Amino acid sequence: MRVSEKMNVQERDQYAIFKQKFFDWFLTEEDFTNLPRVIQALITLLQKEFHLLDVTFYVLNPFKHAFEPEVTTNHIIEQQREKYMIPFDEQLKQQFDDVVVIDDESEIKTVQFGIHFSEDSLGLVRFQLHVRHMIPRSLIKQMRQDFLKVFARIRKVSEALSEEKRYEQLHRAATKIHASMNIGDVLEEIVKVLKEVYPTFTFHLFLSYDSTTDRDLPIKLLTFENEDEHMGAMQAYVTGQIQLHDSLVYKKSVIYAPIKGAQGIYGVIEMIAPTIMELPEREMRFISLLANTAGSALENAKLYEQSKRLIADLQLINETIHHLNTNLRFQDALKFMIEKIKTSFDADEVGFIILQEKERRVLPGSTAFFQSREAKAYVDFVFHRIQHPRDTLFLGDVKIHSDHAKRFRSLMAVPMMRGMMKGVAIVLHQEAYHFSFDMFKLLQSLIHHSTLAFTNAALREELERMVITDRLTNLYARHYLDERIQRSMEEDGLGTFILIDIDNFKKINDTYGHQVGDEIIIQVANIIKANIRQNDIGARWGGEELAIYLPKVSINAGLSIANRLVQKVRELTNPPVTISCGVSYWKKNRADSVKELFNRADEALYTAKRTGKNRVVVQEY
Repeated sequence: MRVSEKMNVQERDQYAIFKQKFFDWFLTEEDFTNLPRVIQALITLLQKEFHLLDVTFYVLNPFKHAFEPEVTTNHIIEQQREKYMIPFDEQLKQQFDDVVVIDDESEIKTVQFGIHFSEDSLGLVRFQLHVRHMIPRSLIKQMRQDFLKVFARIRKVSEALSEEKRYEQLHRAATKIHASMNIGDVLEEIVKVLKEVYPTFTFHLFLSYDSTTDRDLPIKLLTFENEDEHMGAMQAYVTGQIQLHDSLVYKKSVIYAPIKGAQGIYGVIEMIAPTIMELPEREMRFISLLANTAGSALENAKLYEQSKRLIADLQLINETIHHLNTNLRFQDALKFMIEKIKTSFDADEVGFIILQEKERRVLPGSTAFFQSREAKAYVDFVFHRIQHPRDTLFLGDVKIHSDHAKRFRSLMAVPMMRGMMKGVAIVLHQEAYHFSFDMFKLLQSLIHHSTLAFTNAALREELERMVITDRLTNLYARHYLDERIQRSMEEDGLGTFILIDIDNFKKINDTYGHQVGDEIIIQVANIIKANIRQNDIGARWGGEELAIYLPKVSINAGLSIANRLVQKVRELTNPPVTISCGVSYWKKNRADSVKELFNRADEALYTAKRTGKNRVVVQEY
């Protein structure tokens, strides 16, 4: 059937009414940002006014070389879009700028015409109608020309309004993002804005290690591993410029936008488009602005958290050093420091190892691992690498060869070198990259400040030891013995005192000289130290006289110890000497004093010397 070439008056009026109705709709419409929705309204009105059976608007997919249904009034096409694609073959290319009526010799006719949006963007309008409602070709041509104008205008309006809307979204998002000083909140808001502005895209945030969060966000760690897989992300991070990659395999465009702040680049936004698309310059500018807004907000949040962390670090250092300087005993100070490091750094093991006469000694309070044989490989490794006070170790994935099962991959080591203190603090964790660089800097500061406190504590204890210790024998001094006995008589229930004299000592000096005499005193002192408990008090009484106080020890046990000492001195000294012992004791609830305790022991010693020497005598109350 031949299509009429000219419009009659009725058809012109009908078309004018259609245009008027579309114009009325256009005036009442408020949202032109959704172009498919506008086209849907246009073809729906077209179908109604010209009694069409259906109308479908197609868009060219260049990779499939076919037109895909974009919007339609046909429910079947809507539900099965893939099935109703139209191949962009040679015949269609030749007919694209013409009005084509597909005549299959039935009463239902199909009419189509092409529309150029841009050089690479094509559309196709196709509608079906009954032969009795056939539209003249001249009207269809007019309709095509008007469609071209309408689509061009609407597209410009849509793009302008869409861009305005996106900048409004960006402004609101920027206000919200910058209001938060939490890195997790900032990252969450960035992802939210991306989804709002580009709902059909897929996103990932490539972030450096110190920007990650435990929230459920599409975050990937930015590393130099798998460079081929994420080359675009690495290029954007290194250059600070947006990178656009088209994947011909997956038929998608991928944009990599650096998250850039004033002080550096903190990551990269990966935006995966649903298809390969050409992004105009204005779109790239918007993406760049969005990424820079994200970078500025992330930088502010990082600086805020860094300042909070620095304040917390300073408080930790101040509190720790203040505590260490409160006249703590060296061992107590060390234990406090190790507990502080374990808690503050979430460390698995902490050890303090010092050098004493080229020998390594693990200080008490270090965690159990450093007392084991497994620790030797780690200690050897650290001491091999640290040869100078300024040397430090910060390793995120250390590989130390060891036959033992336990492996520690994160290692920090800081030297302790000040005055008499020469050693290393070692901190370990089994997970790789567990310690941040900020943690390492904090550990350096803690060790640097605490080493002086440790040195002072050790010097103070050494000074105290020298004050209460006899230089020749290394036994306690007489005044310390007096103080300890006085305290014991106030706090304990009983105690035994042994006064010791080396027999015929003047003869030894006359025979062998005073140097040998001093060596004999030292030998007897060493025998005493070897035969008493840690909390017993061995002291030099004066000259060749020594003394022992046994707190909470009965007279019978005290006599047993005294007799053992007499035997050991006789057997072990060279030249051989003997000793005499005078023993006294006290019990609670019986009137007594330190002076009387000493007097009784002195009397007993006098009796032992007078009755043959080389013996033990006890003096009762």
